[in-house]
Amino acid sequence: MGYKVAVIGATGNVGREMLNILHERGFPADEVVALASRRSQGRDVTYGDTTLKVRALDLYDFSDTDIALMSAGGSIAKEWAPRIAAQGCVVIDNSSAFRYDQDVPLIVPEVNADAISGFSKRNIIANPNCSTAQLVVALKPLHDHATIRRVVVSTYQSVSGAGKEGMDELFEQSRAVFVADPITAKKFTKRIAFNVIPHIDVFMEDGSTKEEWKVMAETKKMLDPKIKVTCTAVRVPVFIGHSEAVNIEFEKPITADEARAILREAPGCLVIDKQEDGGYVTPLDSAGEDATYISRIREDQTLDNGLNLWVVADNLRKGAALNAVQIAELLVNRKLLTERQAA
Repeated sequence: MGYKVAVIGATGNVGREMLNILHERGFPADEVVALASRRSQGRDVTYGDTTLKVRALDLYDFSDTDIALMSAGGSIAKEWAPRIAAQGCVVIDNSSAFRYDQDVPLIVPEVNADAISGFSKRNIIANPNCSTAQLVVALKPLHDHATIRRVVVSTYQSVSGAGKEGMDELFEQSRAVFVADPITAKKFTKRIAFNVIPHIDVFMEDGSTKEEWKVMAETKKMLDPKIKVTCTAVRVPVFIGHSEAVNIEFEKPITADEARAILREAPGCLVIDKQEDGGYVTPLDSAGEDATYISRIREDQTLDNGLNLWVVADNLRKGAALNAVQIAELLVNRKLLTERQAA
């Protein structure tokens, strides 16, 4: 049996990637529908060799749709996800709107696939923050082996994490530098071209940003509430691909060689760790790829049972679109979707 799938936010970076990945992975869809706001109605988007006309979200009837992949922002998700779910369509939402709701499972299939059974409470499943998704893919197999006590992570996040406007701003500012045009910051708080900005999302009372809080809260929810997590999130002038420098303290001994062997066998992980020039992965290498890449694995000599890792992934894919499609595949493979009368 094939499924009817709606992609909400189909004209955005992540929405377009969702359509690409649904086709690439041969998702069993009889019909795919592209949805966005009324101002995008009638635009063309690509699904494999097919061109889809974008339809308006607020005019669409979800009663015969099985899965909605949603990447339209938190405010749209808060308004529409419960309404869509009430029509019997399972919503997989990429925003932060439902990630911290105890009745909504937050899922990375390689990490906590069994938690998906809780989706029926709200008919909504949350996709994690892009930087958290790749982090927990790398942490999970190590935690299972040696039990993680504390994680210190510094992120180097590409401008695509801020959407098309972020990518446009980096391009325009970089061009302006070379032709000596005036440079203005619109999407970001400071110039991003040839610069780094230690500020993503809003500031919180304790001095952390919301992005840093998300990494902590989501890691605890998906992996283990006992793990202590601290994060510094930084925007860097890279178009696609998030990188993370990760320092881990374990309860049990673990060597760098053991960690390499464990990660090489772990789902979703790809270890490229040669201790030589170029023997590691950069965000440029990860663009367009599905894996979470792990390099620079080494023991931390300042800690008992400590390791350092370098973790890189395409934030539009594993950090967003790919993970959402993998969740949809999990629903299908575990036969968790109710067969509709129309089918």
